[in-house]
Formats: sequence, C-alpha cells, structure tokens
Amino acid sequence: MATVVQSRVEPAVLDLEAQLALRGALMDGKLATAAVAFEVNTAHIASADPIPEVAAPLPLTPATAPCPYPTPIAATLHRARLRLDAGGWCTGQLRDEQGARCLIGSIRAEAPSRGAADDACVLLLEAIRRDFPTTETVPSWNDNQRDPRMPALYLDRAAELAHARGL
Repeated sequence: MATVVQSRVEPAVLDLEAQLALRGALMDGKLATAAVAFEVNTAHIASADPIPEVAAPLPLTPATAPCPYPTPIAATLHRARLRLDAGGWCTGQLRDEQGARCLIGSIRAEAPSRGAADDACVLLLEAIRRDFPTTETVPSWNDNQRDPRMPALYLDRAAELAHARGL
C-alpha cells in the first residue's frame, strides 16, 4: 500500500518594497496595453498624437453678485462684507498698510454717509450682542477675533437683521 504525504506550503509574505514593485509592474503592463489600444483606435486619424495635448482651463474670476438687499443699511453691511473678503481684515486699526480693514473701517468705506455708517455699526453691535452680551463695542469685539470668519459672519447677520427691519 502506498502512503501519500501531504506537504503544506506557506504563502510568501512580501515586504512593502516587493509589493510596490509588483504593483508597479502590473500597472506598467496595463499602461502598455492602453497605449497599444489607443494607437489601434486612432490609427485611422491622420493627425492624432500619441498623447493628445490638453489645454489648461482658464482661471475663473468670480463675478460680483448683485446685492440681495434692497434696503440701504442692509446693502451697506453686505458691501462691507464683500470689502472684508476682497481687501482683507485687520485688528487694532481701521486700515493697515496692505489695505485690510477692521469691521468699522469696512463699513465706513462702503457707507454712503457718516450717518448710514453709524446706523450700520449700531445694527452690527446689536447682532454681536445677541451671542456675546458682554461686548461693549464693535472695535473691542473685532480686536478679540483670531481670523476674519467671525467678523464676516456677523456682518451677514447684521445685514439680515437690517433687511428684516426694512432698514
């Protein structure tokens, strides 16, 4: 009677370099196949390059959206937000050397008059005090911020408040 001996073969464990080399060889084969398929599929086209040149897309310049607020104070606050986004935000002064402005500076730059700027600042302070009741002034709150996200958010909230009130 014959005895059958079964042997068990352990699978080879590949380190990272060997796995990467194996994947690289596999991808090279797939790319070579794709290149041949491309040449076969475009053989009837006289001016087909092996790799067609792709023109880079033109950079998009954002178009200025129309102001969503028909009321003057809300529109002033909206324009101040756009100015803050475009020109930059600063603390400690109305305007810095690079042209960035604080909240008050951006409102004053966009307001049609000093009175309109004052009214917009009053509404902005009210919007800020809804969430930060201990805030004394807009400049003090502005100077305590770390980046322009919160000032921009509260300009939007103040514009909504002015619009809701018809101001």
